[in-house]
Amino acid sequence: MDPDRNEGAALDSWEEQADPGPGNHGDTVDIGSEFSALNVNAKPFVPNVNAPAFVPNFGNFTPKTEPCNNEDTDKPSGQASPAQDSGIAETEDETTPQHPVPDASETPPPDQDGEAEPEEDEEEEELNSSPSSEEELGARAVTETVAQSSGKSSPSVAVKKPKKYEEEEEDKERKTEMEHVNVIFIGHVDAGKSTIGGHIMYLTGQVDKRTLEKYEREAKEKNRESWYLSWALDTNLEEREKGKTVEVGRANFETEKKHFTILDAPGHRSFVPNMICGAAQADLAVLVISARKGEFETGFERGGQTREHAMLAKTAGVKHLVVLINKMDDPTVEWSEERYELCKTKLVPFLKKNGFNPKKDVFFIPVSGITGANLKEKAGGVCPWYTGPAFIPYIDSLPSLGRKQDGPLRMPITDRFKDMGTILLGKIEGGKIKKGDSVLMMPNKTNVEILQILSDEDDTTEAKAGENVKLKVRGIEEDDVSPGFVLCEINSPCHTCKVFDAQILIAEHKSIICAGYGAVLHIHTAVEEVQITTLIALVDKKTGKTIKQRPRFIKQEQIAIARFECAGVLCMETFSDFQQMGRFTLRDEGKTIGFGKVLKLVN
Repeated sequence: MDPDRNEGAALDSWEEQADPGPGNHGDTVDIGSEFSALNVNAKPFVPNVNAPAFVPNFGNFTPKTEPCNNEDTDKPSGQASPAQDSGIAETEDETTPQHPVPDASETPPPDQDGEAEPEEDEEEEELNSSPSSEEELGARAVTETVAQSSGKSSPSVAVKKPKKYEEEEEDKERKTEMEHVNVIFIGHVDAGKSTIGGHIMYLTGQVDKRTLEKYEREAKEKNRESWYLSWALDTNLEEREKGKTVEVGRANFETEKKHFTILDAPGHRSFVPNMICGAAQADLAVLVISARKGEFETGFERGGQTREHAMLAKTAGVKHLVVLINKMDDPTVEWSEERYELCKTKLVPFLKKNGFNPKKDVFFIPVSGITGANLKEKAGGVCPWYTGPAFIPYIDSLPSLGRKQDGPLRMPITDRFKDMGTILLGKIEGGKIKKGDSVLMMPNKTNVEILQILSDEDDTTEAKAGENVKLKVRGIEEDDVSPGFVLCEINSPCHTCKVFDAQILIAEHKSIICAGYGAVLHIHTAVEEVQITTLIALVDKKTGKTIKQRPRFIKQEQIAIARFECAGVLCMETFSDFQQMGRFTLRDEGKTIGFGKVLKLVN
C-alpha cells in the first residue's frame, strides 16, 4: 500500500479495489469483511460534465512534461496526484457529493505500471466534449440572469405579459363604458321567473351545458325534472327542494350594447318584503305571466301576486314593463293566439290603472321558458303569428336611462356581511364612487373608507350610478350597519328625519283609515314602522288639486296628504329632489295597502 496516497482520494480504477494484494490482510482475504466495509447506501455517482478535460496518465507522470498545480509539485515524481488522475473528483467536491470510497488502509496500492483502462477514459472524454442539454439549459439560465441584471427583459416576457394586461384593461374599459341595466323578474308564484332567468344565462353563455346537465341529473333524482333551469338562480338548498324562490337571486349577462343584472324576485306572498327590496334596485321590470289554463286566472285574481307585483314595480319607480306570456308550449295552450290575446286583454286595463302607458311603457312577448323560444331568437316555426322581436334583442334596443352621474353620491345598503372585513351590498342611485374614497354612512354619521369595489364579482376601481356593487370598507363594523343605511358624500350628506309629510294613494283597503293608523313603511331599502298622525287634505285624482282640508278619514282609491311619524330615524329625500329616495310603499297584515311620495321633511 502506498503510504503517500490520501485516504479520501479517488482510485485510478476499480481493479485496485477488487485485488486486495499482499497488504495487512495476509495471504488469505476475508471477502465478508471487505464487503461490509463498503457503503451500500451511498448515493449513485453522478459525473460532473462541466469539469475540466480529463488527461489520462499512461505511464509514470513527471511534472516537467505536464503543468500541474503548486500543491502537486511537492509530491514524488513517480506518483500522480488524485486530482490529476481523476479530473472529476476535484470538481465534484464543490458541486455534487462524491461517491464514498473504502478506507485506504484496507485497499492495496495501485499497480506500479499505472496503466488505466482506455475504454473508460474515452467515455469520459466523450462526455466532456459533447454538449448536453443540461449545459444548454445552464447557458440559457445564465443568459437570462445577465439580461435581467442589466435591465433587459426576455423577449417572451416582453411580448406576452403586456398583451395579457392590455386585453384585461380593454375588457374592463368595455364593461365600464357599457350601460348597466337592472332587470327584475316579477310575477305570481310558479309562473316561471327563475326558469326564464336560468335559460337566459345559458343562452348568453353564463352557464355552460355541463353545469345544466348536472342540475338536470340532480333535479331528476328529486323528481323535479322541470326545475333544473331555475337552479342556476335558486342556489339555496331550501329553494331547490321546495321550488320557491325566497331571496332575490342575482346574475348578470351582457349584450353588444348593455350589461344586464338579473334580479329574480320571489313570487310567494310571504316573501313580498324581499321582492320590494329587489324592486327598489330595478330599472326595468319583467312581469312573467303563466298562460296555462287555471294558473293565469289564479295569479290575476284578487290576492294573486300578479296584481300586487305590478303595482309594487310601479311604486318602486320602474318606468318600462315587459310582459312575458310564459308556458305557451303547454298542452293546454299549444301556442294559441287566442289564449295570448285573452291574457293581454285582461292585463292592459289593470296596468293602465296602475300608471303604465300601454302604448309606450308596456310590451308583450309570448315565450317558453323551458324551451327558450322567443328569448334570444324568434320562434317562427311554432309561433308564426307573432311578428315582434325576441326578448333579449328587445331590451337591448331600449333607449338609454337618464341617470345623475354628476350628482352627489347616494347608495342605499341592501345587505352586509363580514368576510375579511366589512362588506356592503347595494345599488348606486346617484353619483360615483372610487377606490380609496372617504364617504359618510348615514344616519349614524360614520366616516368610511372604500378599500375594494366589486361590480358583478369583477374587481374595479370606480363604479357609477346604476351599478349593483359590493364594497369592502374600513371604519365601521357589520353590527353597526343595517339595510336602509345610505352611503353619501361627506360634503353632501342625505337628509334624515322621523316626521314627514307625504302624498299617499290607498290602493286596497277594506275599511277606512283615520289618524293614528299604523303600518309598515318600505322606502328604498329601509323598512320601518310608521303611524299616520294627521290627515292634512284630500287630493283630486284628475287635477291634483286639494279638494278638502282636514278630512276625518280616507278610504280605498282616494289620494290624501298626511303626516307620518316613524319609530326610528330614516334616510330619505323629497320626491322632487331625488325620486329614488322619495317614494315609498305602505303594507299592513301582509298586504300592500297604498304607496306615495315624500313632499316635505318636517323633523
